[in-house]
Amino acid sequence: MRSRIMPAMMIDWFSPAQCVGYVAFVLGVGSFLQTDDRRFKLFMAGECLSYIVHFALLGNPTAVASSSMSLLRSLLALRTRALWVAALVVAANLALGLALAQQPRDWLPLAASCLGTLALFLLQGIPMRLVMLCGTALWIANNLLAGSVGGTALEVVVAGVNLLTIARMARRRNANNLA
Repeated sequence: MRSRIMPAMMIDWFSPAQCVGYVAFVLGVGSFLQTDDRRFKLFMAGECLSYIVHFALLGNPTAVASSSMSLLRSLLALRTRALWVAALVVAANLALGLALAQQPRDWLPLAASCLGTLALFLLQGIPMRLVMLCGTALWIANNLLAGSVGGTALEVVVAGVNLLTIARMARRRNANNLA
């Protein structure tokens, strides 16, 4: 089924798809509240699993593929930071894009997943969260176009929570540098 733009007035706010999106919302916010990178990745894996179901129910195959790759990369990033693993995940995202993308906007979740992969494998702390913030912006655009109420709310709140967590981490780092 092709993804489509759905006007807000036509959205069933309590459909199974939207309810699963709300679960992703809770897990995503929980993820970006974490200052511990391991807990961040665990919560993110749960968010990704919810997103897979959510976007499958919405009929958005590139977002399902991207979320599946994001789940895999979150789990792999708990075990390794190997550059070759990150490169494989990015290559898989690009291959999925070539196979599934039918229009330019279909690349939004795939690009977000690539950014997230690079962030989780190559970065830590504040730099990781800043790159994830760029991916969040791409997810906001995707979710608006897909008619995802929970997903859009999630990513907007995640952006705000991520910025607050970055500020908390920066304050803590500055306080430690002064001590």
